[in-house]
Amino acid sequence: MRPTVHDIAAEAGVSLATVDRVLNNRPGVRELTRDKVERAIASLGYVRDVTAANLAKGRSYKLIFILPAGDNSFMLGLETEVREAIARSAAERTEIDILFVPAFDPQALANALAEAHRRGPAGVAVVAIDAPEVTDAVRRLRDDGIAVVTLVSDLPGSSRDHFAGIDNIAAGRTAGTLIGRFLGDRAGPVAVLAGSMLVRDHRERLEGFRSVMCESFGSRSILPVIEGQDDPVLVEKLVAALLERHPDIAGIYSLGAGNRGLVAALEKAGRAQVCVIAHELTSYSRAALLSGTIDALLNQDAGHEVRSAIRVLKAKADGLPVLEAQERIRIDVFLKDNLPNGQA
Repeated sequence: MRPTVHDIAAEAGVSLATVDRVLNNRPGVRELTRDKVERAIASLGYVRDVTAANLAKGRSYKLIFILPAGDNSFMLGLETEVREAIARSAAERTEIDILFVPAFDPQALANALAEAHRRGPAGVAVVAIDAPEVTDAVRRLRDDGIAVVTLVSDLPGSSRDHFAGIDNIAAGRTAGTLIGRFLGDRAGPVAVLAGSMLVRDHRERLEGFRSVMCESFGSRSILPVIEGQDDPVLVEKLVAALLERHPDIAGIYSLGAGNRGLVAALEKAGRAQVCVIAHELTSYSRAALLSGTIDALLNQDAGHEVRSAIRVLKAKADGLPVLEAQERIRIDVFLKDNLPNGQA
């Protein structure tokens, strides 16, 4: 049986009230008595059930999610997962607010982090942009004891507590292996479509992709990166121009969002033979995968990321360790043959 507070009290020869004061670090306990209680705790191997203690106190965790605004299908799905977490707030003892910022706008994101700081939450989850002002804003939160989890795109130089997202270098390498093997001996260059090089996840995917292409498919030419800002209208325009400039193009790696524009440009140009590897399973990308316009999708589970962020922020607020294996976000690879049932 696990030792209880009653066992501690008996071992130390003190009252339950004294044990409670020591466990909760409250005043009114002599140093000698505190030492006796702490020795009893160590001797018995007592591990406090923080969750039960917080439940008994009716404690609630105030959390803030900062998400990019716009019609990016994956980010809209991420928002949906956060709103589902809000609907579970009573059961999970959380109070969750959402702040929206323009996509790829570092100063707007830094301002939102400052606003979150002003509200004094237990923790903040943020889709990060790798910029000095954002790094500084995250560091200020951490300096004041507010836990920070980065979502989807990381910011490792900021002293953030945890990253809830996939290994993006591995994702890029996976895309490189897929497109290289799918193309085989087919001639022609490969294009890369990104959202913005301001975000680390896009840069890391590109790094992984280029490394595999160089290592295993070195004779394949890779065209300069196109940045479509994850805007379907802009992406369609840029890809249409790309297809005109390079009629021999063999493949496209879409490492960000904006897949609606990519698919529209390919279908209007009648270029279904171009091999396309893209990210995120949405209703649009699912349809394109089934039609053959997209050959493979790399996907990350937005729901797992949101749940992971909440678990980590609560654990950090309680000073508890994070179970890394539980929080690891996997990379799913979908072809039209292994799509999960229903719409994403």
